[in-house]
Amino acid sequence: MAALPLAQLRARSVTDRDEIAAYLRTDRRYAAYAIGDLDSASRGRCSWGIAYDGEGEPVALAMHHDGLVPQPLFLMGEPDGCRAVLANVIKPRDAFFQSTAELDAAAADLYELERATILLRMVVDADSFAPAAGSAQRLGPGDIDDLNRLYQLGFRAGFAQAILDDAVYYGIRIRGRLVSAAGTHVINRREGVAVVGNVMTHADFRGHGFAKMVTSAVTADLLDQVPDVALNVHADNVPAVAAYSRLGYREYRQLTERLGRRRSGGWGLMRPIREAMRITWPRDQR
Repeated sequence: MAALPLAQLRARSVTDRDEIAAYLRTDRRYAAYAIGDLDSASRGRCSWGIAYDGEGEPVALAMHHDGLVPQPLFLMGEPDGCRAVLANVIKPRDAFFQSTAELDAAAADLYELERATILLRMVVDADSFAPAAGSAQRLGPGDIDDLNRLYQLGFRAGFAQAILDDAVYYGIRIRGRLVSAAGTHVINRREGVAVVGNVMTHADFRGHGFAKMVTSAVTADLLDQVPDVALNVHADNVPAVAAYSRLGYREYRQLTERLGRRRSGGWGLMRPIREAMRITWPRDQR
C-alpha cells in the first residue's frame, strides 16, 4: 500500500452517523464490531475520527470507546491516515487496540504497544452456511442466571437480564443444566451485520460437538435477520477454527488485539489492568 503524502492528510472528529457508516461499509466484514456500535446504545460513548486525503476523500477511520480504564480503539484504512487521526483527533492515554499488524505499526511511534494476540476474522453468509444438527434452544431473560453460571461470572460482573431481550443466545441443557451456549456480541439490522461470540462449553461436557451446535443455532437465527455474520477466533485455536469452517465460516482477515499506552508516560498504575486484559475473554472454550 503506497504511503500518502502526510502534508495532504487532514483528520477531524466526526459525529455524523451517515458519514461514518459510509466509510465503514467500504469493508463491512472487517468493521463488523464498529458497525454494531454505530447504532447501539453505546454509540454516545464512542468517539470517531476520519482522515481525508488532499481531495477530501476519506482514507482512514478510528473509533474509541470512552471510559476510565483502557477501552477498545478500532483502526481501519490507510496506515498514514490512521496515524493522522491518532496524532490529532483520537488520543486516549490507554487503549485496547483492535486492528491489524500493519495499522499497529503505523501507531507504534505514538503508542507503546504490548505483544499482540492474533485473531482470525471468519465470516459466513447464507450461501456458505452449513448448519449442524443439534438440540440447542433459544435462551431468554429467565435463563440469565444459568448463563452467568456457565460463564463463571459473579453477580457484579455478570450479564444483565436485559441482554437476552434482544441479543440472540442459544444453549444446550443436559438434565436441566445449561452446559453450552453461544451468543451475539453485536447486531446491526439496519446495516446487515452481526457478530457471534461468547461460545462456551463447560469443561465436563466438551468433546461432544455442543459448541458447534450452539454456534450453528445462533448463526442460523442471525442469517434470518442479516446477510453477513462474523466471529473472531484465536488463530492458534485449531479445533475451533476447524469447527467454524465446517459450519461454512471462512477466514476473512487476520487481526490483532493489544494494549497500548501513549508514549508520554509510563505504564505503572495500569499494570494490574493490563495483566487482567491479556486474555481475551472468553477464549474459545469448547
